Amino acid sequence: MRPLTELLNKSEPGWKIVSEWIKEATNKVQILSKDEKEAELALYNTQVTTRSSMGAIIYETGGILVDNGWVRILGAGNKKINRSLPDWNKGKSITEFGQQAPYLLVADDVIGGFFAINGGEFGEDVGQMYYFAPDCLEWEAMDMGYSDFVWWAFTGDLEQFYEGLRWDSWKEEVENLDGNQGIAFYPFLWTEYNNINELDRKTIPIDEIWNLQLDFKKRI
Repeated sequence: MRPLTELLNKSEPGWKIVSEWIKEATNKVQILSKDEKEAELALYNTQVTTRSSMGAIIYETGGILVDNGWVRILGAGNKKINRSLPDWNKGKSITEFGQQAPYLLVADDVIGGFFAINGGEFGEDVGQMYYFAPDCLEWEAMDMGYSDFVWWAFTGDLEQFYEGLRWDSWKEEVENLDGNQGIAFYPFLWTEYNNINELDRKTIPIDEIWNLQLDFKKRI
């Protein structure tokens, strides 16, 4: 484990670039405040430098809410997202900090979609982003790296990406949630249905959605 002093890059800080992306964002972006000690711990446990966009987001933010909170990019943790990036991965992709992760969860959305960097679990394209789609319970290649993913979240056509998965009152409902929660549907999104507006919705912890979907994926 490299010490914190080796992870803090003050000559070429990645946050400078991320800040420019925030200014150019076409989707609504909310930067959550950080706790200094928690940010240092999260950066140390992730073992990335602040020269990278990931390290910059972990060290400079408690997390980022995009598009009224529909997408949550993990940082050092905050009341609105009470899980840092490394803490969220512990017990899922890793058992101890400092391990080489087969995949690294870096963001998720309110309907139980999860974004991860491939560490070898999904194929040879290590370093590329994958999306765990809640409507099919499969990891899908996004053909982009982490930095491109952040830029896409800030400026991409999320309406098109989530076509058919947004109900009429989603903005109002999502704005009242925090990043620790998600929307569970019944019948489930991976079953057959005609219109998402007709499904029953319930707010539950995002951790429950993760476990539920992995359990169903194993069964299927």
